[in-house]
Amino acid sequence: MHYLVSAVIETLQTELSTAVTASQQAHDSATHSENIAANKYDTLAVEAAYLAHGQSMRIAELQQYIALYQNFQRPTFDADAAVQVGALVCIEDDREQLRRLFVGPAAGGLTIEIEQSPIQVITPTAPLGHALMGKYAGDELDIHIAQRKESFRIIAIE
Repeated sequence: MHYLVSAVIETLQTELSTAVTASQQAHDSATHSENIAANKYDTLAVEAAYLAHGQSMRIAELQQYIALYQNFQRPTFDADAAVQVGALVCIEDDREQLRRLFVGPAAGGLTIEIEQSPIQVITPTAPLGHALMGKYAGDELDIHIAQRKESFRIIAIE
């Protein structure tokens, strides 16, 4: 199951590359001579500088996530294992929709594709991730997401 961690790292590296390009473009725009303010109401260069700063923060965050995953040792799971960080969990909602979730140490919300099947990365700090921690295959759980109750059953843990 090392392929899960590798897929997360690859996706994060793609996002990092995109963020670096966007940051460079924002920096270039902020420092371009045509964007020098003509008056106090001309804020194009200031806006570009804020964007460049935001991109720099995103780059640092992505680099941190990549480092976490590069050093992450995913545990081995058997049929009696409880959900913990590193688990690939298959859940079914009350509409019988199946979802696969990878409980990772970071980068919650990221979606990776494994064999044309989406797997969403969640963290233990997310409401669903928190509710799953320590549960077993066959367990049912109810959580409140966006002010409504959602019910899930754990189908499998890998």
